[in-house]
Amino acid sequence: MLTMAALRRLAGLQRLLGLPVRAVSSGQTANSTVSARIVPVSRPLDVVEWHPMEQKEEKSPFIKNPDFHGFNEDPVVDVQNMRAAFFFGISICLVLGTAFLYYLPDHKMHQWARREAERRIKQRAEQGLPILSSYYFDPSKIVLPPEEEE
Repeated sequence: MLTMAALRRLAGLQRLLGLPVRAVSSGQTANSTVSARIVPVSRPLDVVEWHPMEQKEEKSPFIKNPDFHGFNEDPVVDVQNMRAAFFFGISICLVLGTAFLYYLPDHKMHQWARREAERRIKQRAEQGLPILSSYYFDPSKIVLPPEEEE
């Protein structure tokens, strides 16, 4: 006679060990004990289990496919994936990426600043003024406060 808790512990231990278990009980009695017996379940003979210490013998993919590119074991899918990777990697990224970077707008407006400086130099030369002046503003147009207020 086993109690329900002992029966559960025994079944849990057998499941933990990987043993299939089927419990057959005859019902409960008045003092909460169960008459049960454990019946092992037979495994089919055709089931082959892999042991973690066993190593499967792997063949080199070059034996099956001498033109192996490393994308897939199947030769047809391997060639398709290789072509797709090189198309997107070379054509799209390198060619179109370089063209995109070349035609980006002027970063920090360096080219605009040079064009504007050349335009102003040409304008000052036409007016007969020096290219550079020591005054940022024309001193004749600056209005100063009277000296008495200081």
